[in-house]
Amino acid sequence: MAEISAKLVQELRQKTGAGMMDCKKALKENEGDIEKSIEWLRQKGIASAGKKSDRIAAEGLVETYIQPSGEVGVLIEVNCQTDFVARNEAFKALVKNLARQAATADSVESLLTQPYLEDQSVTVDQFIKQTIAQLGENIQVRRFVNFAIPEGKEGIVDSYIHTGGRVGVLVELNAETDSAAKNEEFQTLAKNAAMQVAACPNVEYVSIEEIPAEIAQKEKAIEMGRDDLANKPDNIKEKIVQGRIEKRLKEMTLLDQPFIRDQGISVEDLVKQVKGKVGEPIKVSRFVRYILGEGIEKQESNFAEEVAAQMGAK
Repeated sequence: MAEISAKLVQELRQKTGAGMMDCKKALKENEGDIEKSIEWLRQKGIASAGKKSDRIAAEGLVETYIQPSGEVGVLIEVNCQTDFVARNEAFKALVKNLARQAATADSVESLLTQPYLEDQSVTVDQFIKQTIAQLGENIQVRRFVNFAIPEGKEGIVDSYIHTGGRVGVLVELNAETDSAAKNEEFQTLAKNAAMQVAACPNVEYVSIEEIPAEIAQKEKAIEMGRDDLANKPDNIKEKIVQGRIEKRLKEMTLLDQPFIRDQGISVEDLVKQVKGKVGEPIKVSRFVRYILGEGIEKQESNFAEEVAAQMGAK
């Protein structure tokens, strides 16, 4: 059996919210495999499917840029080391410019090699290094995504930034005609869809039809293995599991969420209402959500030790 380290137990605790002893037992039962341990804990009812890792957020900003036409949009995350720098005007200006510039880039690497928007004599990478020297902290462009309405199609790209740049969303909606894409009701729907995605961290897909079959099979395997179904007849177990899976899959889809501004209707109902007002089919095509520092572990330090080390260096 693989040795179960304290670090492995801590990682599982962060990802599930389960207790230390439960995590240790899960890891032992599954020979140290994190993913299998998460499923084991869920089967025991100890971990929730919707529980996200209590990740330590790196500092920085999530920012968006939407071209005036509304046909191109960018979502970008730029990291620094402290909240103090994240609130600095020079850093915020840099991130805004990088969002604009990323509209024409296809990767972080290609973005860094472009001439910088505000100073064509240097590349983006060189300007970032100048800003690092100015602010005294490491700065990294972590990731970005850009959406563009495909040629021959109509629609709008919109965005929403929540909690001062810690959560950002980019959405694309499509219509059949330019007049519908410019309709105020349609544009309001785009903004509301972006806000909805920001408010629903468990939402990963637009509709149930988009969920890969392997995800549904994985959920079924987890539910079938739950302890509370162990003594149920197979036909009863199957019905209960089917109901639970349908509920879980709906939790993962945007269109099945209660609308945040009117809990009496779903987002799908809202789309149908707007469709009736613009007089043609409309569609929420895709979205991306960034949470600042998601998946990044910040180096932990002891303040007293830091001070002692600095005093000793003098």
